[in-house]
Amino acid sequence: MSEGAEEGESAPGRQLRQLRDLPVDVLASLSAKKADALATWGVANVLDLLTKYPRRYIDRSRQADLAELAVGEQAVVLAEVRRVGQRRARNGRAIVELAVHDGTGAMKVVFFNQPWRARQLPAGTEALFFGKLDEYRGARQMVNPVVDVVVGTEGSEKARERTLRVVPVYPASAKAGLNSWEVGVWVAEALQRAGRFADPLPEQWRTELELLGRTEALTAIHLPESMAVTEPARQRLAFDELFRLQLALVLRRRVLERDARAIRHRVSPLEVTSGAGAPPSLVTEFLRALPFALTGAQRRALAVIFADLAGPLPMHRLLQGDVGSGKTVVAVAALLAAVQGGHQGALMVPTEVLAEQHFFAVQALTESLVVEDPGRLEGRRPVRTVLLTNRTTAKERARLTADLAGGDVDIVVGTHALLTDDVAFASLGVAVIDEQHRFGVEQRAALRDKGRGATGEEGADPDLLVMTATPIPRTAAMVVFGDLDMTVLDELPPGRTPIETHWARGPLDEAAAWERVRIEAEDGRRAFVVCPLVEGSDRVVARSATEEFERLAKGPLTGLRLGLLHGQMPAADKEAAMSAFRSGETQVLVATTVVEVGVDVPEATVMVILDAERFGIAQLHQLRGRVGRGSWPSWCYLLGSGEVAGAEERLSALETTSDGFELAEVDLRLRGEGTILGARQKGRSDLLLASLTRDRALLDEARRVAEELTAEDPVLDAHPLLADELRLFLDEAEAEFLFKS
Repeated sequence: MSEGAEEGESAPGRQLRQLRDLPVDVLASLSAKKADALATWGVANVLDLLTKYPRRYIDRSRQADLAELAVGEQAVVLAEVRRVGQRRARNGRAIVELAVHDGTGAMKVVFFNQPWRARQLPAGTEALFFGKLDEYRGARQMVNPVVDVVVGTEGSEKARERTLRVVPVYPASAKAGLNSWEVGVWVAEALQRAGRFADPLPEQWRTELELLGRTEALTAIHLPESMAVTEPARQRLAFDELFRLQLALVLRRRVLERDARAIRHRVSPLEVTSGAGAPPSLVTEFLRALPFALTGAQRRALAVIFADLAGPLPMHRLLQGDVGSGKTVVAVAALLAAVQGGHQGALMVPTEVLAEQHFFAVQALTESLVVEDPGRLEGRRPVRTVLLTNRTTAKERARLTADLAGGDVDIVVGTHALLTDDVAFASLGVAVIDEQHRFGVEQRAALRDKGRGATGEEGADPDLLVMTATPIPRTAAMVVFGDLDMTVLDELPPGRTPIETHWARGPLDEAAAWERVRIEAEDGRRAFVVCPLVEGSDRVVARSATEEFERLAKGPLTGLRLGLLHGQMPAADKEAAMSAFRSGETQVLVATTVVEVGVDVPEATVMVILDAERFGIAQLHQLRGRVGRGSWPSWCYLLGSGEVAGAEERLSALETTSDGFELAEVDLRLRGEGTILGARQKGRSDLLLASLTRDRALLDEARRVAEELTAEDPVLDAHPLLADELRLFLDEAEAEFLFKS
C-alpha cells in the first residue's frame, strides 16, 4: 500500500483501541484451542496479536543452501523434517534424531534430553534450525540447535509457498503449542480484515521525518515483500512507541506547570557564583563553612538549581551524579535555600539505613548554622534537622509531626514514613528525593502534594529535586525521567583516590584479596566483605553473610575483629554494627547490600564482593564506591566466576573503568532497556521494537515532536486520535492525571 493511501487524522480508519476491544477468536482461521494457547502466550485481543512482531526474517531468495554450508559454520537452515527417531542412551537420557532436507542437501539434527522434540517436529514439519554444523561418523549434523517451526504438518501448500519469499519468524512458544507459521496466518487475516489504519501522527511530521504511514508500516513489518521494507517499517512503529512515552512525559510537565503555585525562593545564582562578593545568607554561610572547595560541576549545578528556585514555576529537576560526586552537599544547599526564606525542606530516601546516614550527614554539615526565630529570646536558633522513619517511636513521632506542622523543624530526613497522612508541614519549600529509581511517580506526586496542605488549597507546590547515584544513559533518562530537567555532576572532588579493581578469577587471586584486607586492617584501616544472600539456599549457589562471617573468622581473617551487618538484624544491632565499624572497634564488616549506598567511612580502603557474578553492573559500581573516600589508596576485589550469563562482560567492564556513566552504557547494551524501563512505572507497554542504543536519533525526534505539538495544543484538543491512543497505552491513574481537564 502506498503512502498516498494513508489517511489523515480527520479521515476514517481502524484505531488501535478497536483492535484492543476485539478478542482473537473473531479470526476465522483461529480455533478455540489455539485461542487458549495464545492466551497463555499473552495474546488476548487483536492488538496484542499485531504487536507480537517478528523477531527476525529469513530471505529465501538470498538464503545459503544446506549443500553449501561448511562443517564448523554457524547457520540458520530452513529444512523439512523427513524422518524422526527416538532412543535412549546408556545413561538413560532421551535422544531424538531427525533427518532433515532443504532441497539441496541433507543433515541429521540431534537433541539430547529433549524428548518433546519428537512431538514438536513430526515428519512433514518445515522449521528453521539455528546452530553449528558438525560432523559425526562421516555424517553432517547439528546438536541441540535453536528451533523455530515455520510450517507445521497441517500447513497448506499455499502457506508453504510463502516460505519461498521473506519469512517472518515470530517468537512463538512451543510450550504453548504454537508455531511461527500459525501466528503468521492469524496476523495476515487480522491485517486483511482490519483494512486501513487511522494514523494519529499528523502528515506534516510523517513527511518531515520521512516515516511510513501506519498501514504501510504494519503491513511491511508482518508481510514484507522484500527485506528492504522491514527496517523503514520498524522505524515507524518504533517511533510510535518512543513518541507515546515522550508525549506522556511532556504532557505531565505541562499539566504541572499549568496548575502550579510556585514559591519564589529568596535565593540567587550569585550566592554560589560570586564567591566572597555574594550577599550574606544561610546558603552562603553554609558554602563558606565547608571544609573543602566545591567542584566546578557542583557550582554549575547549584547555579541552575538556585535559578529554578527563584523562578516563576516549581523546580522539577533530576540531579545525576556518579559515586562520590558530591550530590549530598548540593541537596543540602537546596534545602537551606528553602529554610532561609522561612520554608522547610524534606529529604526522602528508600531505606532506614540510608535515612540515618543522610540524617547524620545533614546534621554535621549544618551544625554551625542558625536561623531567625522571633519566638526565641535571642531571636535566633540553630537549624533543626530531624529523622522520621518507621523505626521512630510513637511518642517521638507525635512530637516530631507536631513540630513539623508548627514550623519548628527546618529539615526532615525520612523514608516512605514522610508520606503518611499524619505528616503535615507548616510550609514545605523544597523536597529532595534520593535514589529515585526506588520510588514511583506516585510517591513523587504525594510528597509534592504535602506542600499544598491537607485541603490542597492553601499551600504552594514545593520545588522538587530528584537525585540518583546510579548513573543511567541519557537515552534511558529521557524515557524514565523525561518530565524532569536534567543536571549532571560529571566531576569528582579533588582528593578522591582512584580505586584499583581486580577480578579474582582463581584461588591465588582470592588469597591476594584476603592478604590485602589483612594488611590494611593491621595498618588501622577497614574493609567491607559483601555477600549476596543472608541465608544459604540450595537453589542459588551463593554464600550467606552469616556463614561467610564464621568462615573468615576461622580462616583467612583469623585474628582480625570482624562485624556482621544484614537486613534481618534488629535496628539497634544494625546501628551498633555500623558504629563499631566507623570507630575502628570492628576492622572488617561482613555485610549484605545494605551498605550499597549512603555508607561513608573514610578509613574503609578495601571492598571484597563475593559471588560478584550475581550482581548487576550498577550495584557493583555502587558497592565499590563505599571505599576510596579517604586519602589512602583503595582496592575492590570481585570474587566470582564468569560462567553466569553476561558475567564476563560485566566484571571485565568494572576492571576496565570507574566511570559510572560509561558503565551505564555497557549495562544498557548488555541488559537491554527492559530492566531500566521497569522504573518508569506507567503504561501497558514498554518498548517492543524501539531500542535505546540503536534509536537515539529517533528518540530525540520523538521528544522534539512532542514538545512542538503540545506547545500549540497543550491538551491535544486538535489531535483526538492521539489523545485516545495515549489513554489506551497509559494506566488509568496516569491517564486521569493527564486528561483530568
